[in-house]
Amino acid sequence: MDKKYDVVALGELLIDFTPAGISEGNMLLFERNPGGAPVNMLTAVTKNGFHTAFVGKVGNDMHGIFLRDTAQKIGIDVSGLIMADDVFTTLAFVGLSEQGERTFSFARKPGADTRICFREVPVEMLQSTKILHIGSLSLTDEPARTTTFQAVRAAKEAGAVISYDPNYRAPLWESEEEAAERMKSLLQYVDMIKISDEETRLLTPFQEPKEAAEYLLMKGIKVVAVTLGKDGALIASPKGHAIVPGYSSRVTDTTGAGDSFWGGFISRYLSYEEKPEELTLEQLQECALYGNATASLCVEKRGGIPSIPDKQAVEERLNVMIK
Repeated sequence: MDKKYDVVALGELLIDFTPAGISEGNMLLFERNPGGAPVNMLTAVTKNGFHTAFVGKVGNDMHGIFLRDTAQKIGIDVSGLIMADDVFTTLAFVGLSEQGERTFSFARKPGADTRICFREVPVEMLQSTKILHIGSLSLTDEPARTTTFQAVRAAKEAGAVISYDPNYRAPLWESEEEAAERMKSLLQYVDMIKISDEETRLLTPFQEPKEAAEYLLMKGIKVVAVTLGKDGALIASPKGHAIVPGYSSRVTDTTGAGDSFWGGFISRYLSYEEKPEELTLEQLQECALYGNATASLCVEKRGGIPSIPDKQAVEERLNVMIK
């Protein structure tokens, strides 16, 4: 049966306040950028010509309205976005090192994204998508945690592929142990997963990417991608594993790098019209190559959503690298 959506994502839509210079009074300036890992990922998929939708909650405030309008302009269906009067849109303040690496401080006590209830979720949207994508930030607090599990079950029962990006953010958890336990609790439902080389030890007993990937495959996951920063990505399935090299970039801000990689990866996956377990190792390498090219462009600009390239830009980078 044909599905209305290629990808639906559930989770956080928030503001990233990113450093943007120094004021005349020698104070740090911040630039308001739309972000949130699930929507960053959706943006990449949407810019590749696929039909996407987002389910989540923001405040009915200046930031929430800005986020809704931004997603709409990109082409993401936001009919599943709740505008709440009783909670404020989540804010993330991003610190950047000279190398573009990030630290975070969140205004989220509680943030609107943590307050979504399953009765607010359009179940028909979950039942009408090829892929449901979720992260782990929706697992930090109730009722969003229970809602995430209910949404995953509803989508999986309707035949959706479950995509998961754990996306660990230490300040949002009471402890690393709590984060690891809850992040692992979703693995039983997952078909495709993207983790960073820093998250391997949180999701598995192993630090080394290849061993971590093999462990996740043993858990029943069909496709595993471990991002390796400038070194590219390791991809694995029951058909084998390979490291796909990354591309050189003029790094400005790594916000959204992993999200854009996965959005590019999923876009190429969708073009094959295959089930995850049917993909050849060569096809998975092509997915990772496209993801690496997408991420290499993303890190050259500031912010999450604004930095994600369109299909033409990604294909131009691919062609340069092929030559």
